[in-house]
Amino acid sequence: MVQNILDILITGLILGGIYALIAVGLTLQYGVGRVLNVSHGEFILVGALSTYTLYVGFGISPLVAIAIITPVLFILGYTLDRTLFNYLRKTSVNDDAFSGRSLLASFGLVFVLQNLMLLIWDANLKGYTYLNTPVSIFGALYGLNRLLALAVAVGVSVIFYVFIKSTRLGKAIRSAAENPMMAQVMAVNVKQVLAICFGLGAAMAGLAGILYSMMFELQPSKGIELTIIAIVVLVFGGLGSISGSLIGGFVLGLVTSIVNFIDPSLSLVAFYLIFILLLLFKPSGILGRQIHAD
Repeated sequence: MVQNILDILITGLILGGIYALIAVGLTLQYGVGRVLNVSHGEFILVGALSTYTLYVGFGISPLVAIAIITPVLFILGYTLDRTLFNYLRKTSVNDDAFSGRSLLASFGLVFVLQNLMLLIWDANLKGYTYLNTPVSIFGALYGLNRLLALAVAVGVSVIFYVFIKSTRLGKAIRSAAENPMMAQVMAVNVKQVLAICFGLGAAMAGLAGILYSMMFELQPSKGIELTIIAIVVLVFGGLGSISGSLIGGFVLGLVTSIVNFIDPSLSLVAFYLIFILLLLFKPSGILGRQIHAD
């Protein structure tokens, strides 16, 4: 029994670290830019499948791939916001109209990215073995790659928390999220901040994809599953709350680990159930709507 509990706990923390990164990326895009990017899962898979190609095709370590893939996805996200979503903001009559139009645009991105991935990587399952050496923790064995993924996820989460809380740009992001008009009065370039947030969201998705690829098989059609996870964590933590997304990611990682221990086929069912219960009883999430660091 003790061994089972330990296994559930460590597996939950590993999954939770990835979920936290996934959700923080979407939190930046929605909590600041008001773009509910339903193509977020596809960005994760682009990062994961690109890592697969770099490692299998060129022998580039997934850890080195972080320095290659995340900047590329940042540029892609930044460019998308400065072009597509900025145009939709300018031509929308109000925020509600922009929210609807941006949601439809991100649906379009789902099909564009999915079909590009199918053209490049086809529909077959992809996977690779990296640092799969077993490590004993209190008698239980875990792959070194999984523990490394947990360490990277926790490290990045802490760094990102400090960035949002303490840096000038982090404060500008929080200001733009809470009151864009006041942020402009305070000389914050809101358009630039929104684009940076969308780029950071895409980069965080790519990083989550890199860690995900180290542990699981990949397929272009899995994007919707990852997007659902991101949205559930986003709602659980509180729409727009970075701290809530980090906490929510780890909590739901533990929930997934428990459900997988009982019956792995019920994991998505559990997510849907949690989502429905949140909407019914706690729609504001655990830390409210506003984006903040504490």
